[in-house]
Amino acid sequence: QVQLVESGGGLVQAGGSLRLSCAASGSTICISAMAWYRQAPGKERELVAAITSVRSTNYADSVKGRFTISRDNAKNTVYLQMNSLKPEDTAVYYCNVRRCGSTYPYWGQGTQVTVSS
Repeated sequence: QVQLVESGGGLVQAGGSLRLSCAASGSTICISAMAWYRQAPGKERELVAAITSVRSTNYADSVKGRFTISRDNAKNTVYLQMNSLKPEDTAVYYCNVRRCGSTYPYWGQGTQVTVSS
């Protein structure tokens, strides 16, 4: 089992920044992909950014150039630096990880990000 604890959400004005963190614990000997998803009210959950064990990254077009995903393998932690935030970035952000050799997704509890105009 893998437990995920997210932090860093909150309320920020448009143009501001936030940094999300997600720490994994439990059976974390080997974690492959780590990612952030988000879900806005009335919308489906969508991939925001993902990073592999060798730090290859990909981003949703809507956040390219504004968000940066990174990871600290020693701490089993993934980060999402969010700059130039827009009201449309308002959502609950979820951390997602997969163990090596498995496609089973583990999810965090979610953290609210609210961007005011």
